[in-house]
Amino acid sequence: MNAPMNLKPRMNPGDQRDGAIREKLVVVGNGMAGCRAVEEILARDGVRYAITIFGAEPRVNYNRIMLSPVLAGEKRFDEIVINPVAWYEDNAITLVSGDAVVAIDRAAKTVTAASGRVEPYDRLLLATGSDPFIIPVPGKDLAGVVTFRDLDDVDKMVAAAEKGGAAVVIGGGLLGLEAAHGLSLRGMNVTVIHLMPTLMERQLDEAAGWLLKAELEARGQTILTGADTAEILGADGHVAGVRLKDGREIPADIVVMAVGIRPATALAKSAGLAVERGIVVDDHMVTSDPAIMAVGECVQHRGACYGLVAPLWDMCRALADAATEADSAKGYTGSVTSTKLKVSGIDLFSAGDFSGGDGAEDIVMRDAARGLYKRVVVKDGRLVGAVLYGDTADGGWYFDLLKRGEDISAIREALIFGQAFASGGTQLDPNAAVAALSDDAEICGCNGVSKGTVVACINGGAATLDAVRGTCKASASCGSCTGLVESLLALTLGDEYGGERAEKTLCKCTSFTHGEVRRHIVEKGLRAIPQVMQELHWSTPDGCASCRPALNYYLLCALPGEYVDDQQSRFVNERMHANIQKDGTYSVVPRMWGGLTNPRELRAIADVVEKFNAPMVKVTGGQRLDIFGIKKEDLPAVWADLNAAGMVSGHAYGKSLRTVKTCVGSEWCRFGTQDSTGLGVKIEHMTWGSWMPHKFKIAVSGCPRNCAEATIKDFGVICVDSGYELMVGGNGGIKLRGTDLLCKVATEVEAMEVCAAFIQLYREQAYYLERTAPWIERVGLEAVKSALFDDPEAVAALARRFHFSQSFMQDDPWAKRAAGADAQLHQHLAEVRPFPAAQMESAK
Repeated sequence: MNAPMNLKPRMNPGDQRDGAIREKLVVVGNGMAGCRAVEEILARDGVRYAITIFGAEPRVNYNRIMLSPVLAGEKRFDEIVINPVAWYEDNAITLVSGDAVVAIDRAAKTVTAASGRVEPYDRLLLATGSDPFIIPVPGKDLAGVVTFRDLDDVDKMVAAAEKGGAAVVIGGGLLGLEAAHGLSLRGMNVTVIHLMPTLMERQLDEAAGWLLKAELEARGQTILTGADTAEILGADGHVAGVRLKDGREIPADIVVMAVGIRPATALAKSAGLAVERGIVVDDHMVTSDPAIMAVGECVQHRGACYGLVAPLWDMCRALADAATEADSAKGYTGSVTSTKLKVSGIDLFSAGDFSGGDGAEDIVMRDAARGLYKRVVVKDGRLVGAVLYGDTADGGWYFDLLKRGEDISAIREALIFGQAFASGGTQLDPNAAVAALSDDAEICGCNGVSKGTVVACINGGAATLDAVRGTCKASASCGSCTGLVESLLALTLGDEYGGERAEKTLCKCTSFTHGEVRRHIVEKGLRAIPQVMQELHWSTPDGCASCRPALNYYLLCALPGEYVDDQQSRFVNERMHANIQKDGTYSVVPRMWGGLTNPRELRAIADVVEKFNAPMVKVTGGQRLDIFGIKKEDLPAVWADLNAAGMVSGHAYGKSLRTVKTCVGSEWCRFGTQDSTGLGVKIEHMTWGSWMPHKFKIAVSGCPRNCAEATIKDFGVICVDSGYELMVGGNGGIKLRGTDLLCKVATEVEAMEVCAAFIQLYREQAYYLERTAPWIERVGLEAVKSALFDDPEAVAALARRFHFSQSFMQDDPWAKRAAGADAQLHQHLAEVRPFPAAQMESAK
């Protein structure tokens, strides 16, 4: 939604309120603070005000702190929208977006927008947020110099990343590091320039900052601390690099300024309001003009300005109490803040004052080998600061102690070891730890939701995680508090809560479960993602990153040969046909049938490694060679060379068949009972490229010694003297699960037919992102056996459906895109995928 909107409410707000004229509330700022204040007002008195909201951006309100995952490609814009169009319409709010307010006439009580629109008000709320600070160096106005404050900035960075090259981020604070992480994941060579000697020096001490720097450098970023920018270099009007004051020059195709923010006070100052560092407000968020309120990053309260989101929620509650004349109005007294870094794989928490001072005592625990660091600061028997790196599980507990100012003298000796030890045990039930938190303890920092609010939400009928997210927004943003919300569900609902095994809705966009969605697709004859969403009344018109890949798979499975795969609804690895690594490069895995290879393939791989300077080649657990460090822009050329040698994708990136692992079997091994290698190659030729609910692994072992590890695969074959034992539902990952015996067969043909039938049953019954192990645990092994063997024709029918679906599988994903693909490759594909026409016709 990029075009400016002038959104009229669906409901007529009217001018009357129980016989009285409704007050006109104008809100300047359509961001998180302004809209949250409106939400709090509506929750207290839904008819007091006729509301108009002006926004400078041409879009609805979204979660600005979730821009980092959008930049990193982990979320889409529609997933971070807080208030969709329907919210404005349903609450009779007039939204004027893409039209910034430029003037306030306090005498006439009107505001004037850039378009010339004049809007009268009885009460005015300023939520103008903050402006990014631009360091005054030569070159700051060059094209390619951007900030990181809104979605437009993210779009500019994504566009730059698509061209590749180098990025320089000036500023090693929260925003700067998150920008660097996102650009690195998108394939750019990133250098972070930070003036201070420690990264995030406002939140971290030197030790934690060092650990963070080391981790980021290990991910391929260059971190320069104690570095001062002298000039941004340009060429033809566009940024070309950065020169430091010590003379070093760093090339750059884009420069991100992330050195800090300042309260946006220009509008208030021009209107004659009291402004110091921010717009001066009292405890009820009222400015020097009684008719004008202010909230968020633009304000100064009791001498303090806040640049983090958590204080906004407390401000908004105090403002709403005063604006609706609530009896419980207590006013805002200030906030203690905490910080978490939104960089995947890095656990970091900071809260309070860790600078020490007179009478302060440091308690520190270090475990360098595990990358763990904890420091708590105690003063006068109370916790005043905490820094955690590597293990932040106790962050919420420390923050609760800090905010309440609780005397911790009794647990002083165990404090550094966390809540479990401080509570007197060596282990603590996570649910009990959550139960011990106070009702006002913060559960969700992104949305300012307390424990008491979540419990009230659950008691009000929200019995699932998705229901809680949709009702009070806890766990709806970054997801780091999901475990806490799950614990509150278990504590509040007791035996009524099913936990992970409970039937969950497909996503927050719908009230339907996976099974219900699949059934409706078949029964209603739905043919496309938009049709499914319209027919089943999706709450978000375009869906989200959870439902779109699932719907794409369900339609692909239900309509082979008819439904056209929607690449934009796939995860990034599937779109790129390669595995993205933490430094933004990709790994490429060509298929080796049954783990076999030959001189031509090995030469082709060696040539690719040398030609593209791949830093590492790894033999995988699936008996293939994984080529690491390939740049995104080189992927087509890499696959052109591999395709030309007859090699196709190993689908190591896909929700699909990954590998068929084999041992050498009876052909070479003195213990082998059957030709396990030959059977493995045949099965891989039969099943490769098939899309699944999740990744799928197969193995064939030539004897019960099980060298191919067939008993921890999704489908395993153990060769024995009498034939083949077929095993299903194994998992060798974090949650180890051995296979169950499905059946025994005498011939290779039978083994392959049961394999095809089992895969098709899994494809048709399992939920998207559900592997065979949890699927079998959910439905039961006996139900799987019954579906396959109760009807003598079931295995043949399922196998025919599988082969029919396979007949429509496209050629290797890169074959058509790679310039070097030739007839040799297509001949190879024809040889490994024989599907008799008669068989295909009978499958229909």
